[in-house]
Amino acid sequence: MKRFMSVVLENKLGIKDPVELAHREERLTKKRALELYDNKLLESFSVGTFAGLKAIHKYLFQDVYEFAGTMRTDNIAKGNFRFAPVLYLSEALSNIDKMPQSTFDQIIDKYVEMNVAHPFREGNGRSTRIWLDCILKKELGKVVDWSQVDKEDCLLAMERSPVRSKEIKSLLSEALTDQINDRQVYMKGIDASYGYEGYCSWSMENIE
Repeated sequence: MKRFMSVVLENKLGIKDPVELAHREERLTKKRALELYDNKLLESFSVGTFAGLKAIHKYLFQDVYEFAGTMRTDNIAKGNFRFAPVLYLSEALSNIDKMPQSTFDQIIDKYVEMNVAHPFREGNGRSTRIWLDCILKKELGKVVDWSQVDKEDCLLAMERSPVRSKEIKSLLSEALTDQINDRQVYMKGIDASYGYEGYCSWSMENIE
């Protein structure tokens, strides 16, 4: 189960209890994640840009948060790591848009920088992993099979990635697959991605 924040984010559902919010959020956003795939909506979004990431985030979280698809206005941190300050966030995102994405290393470097930017109040990791797969699919004809990426290994590698990206590159390269149109790979990947954040009450098969 997710380790809940003591302060519950304001939400469209009017929920005040963090456990209930996490439960409802997981179900609603996983349903939207399935729609992104089944309705081929990801193919209509800009690939490798903040505009494309905004579209993914807005679609996933539209039922839960008013800030879905909206850049955060507060400084945030995770543990001892502080994400990009709001004062420089727009500039950081503009620079990320301009980063090349022709090779695997370039794509992961871009992914790492977007993680450091952390442009939304909540839901960054889940949205950005979908965003990453869209880039890999377009540029390399590959996606990450997230179900093959160990949770703790991934989280630790991402923590260290701003200083040393070799670890996350090695981890993700070993999980690449050319099954880019396999619905089961996508569904298992969403479940794994949510599991990294502590959401494990609903499987994509149950949502379906």
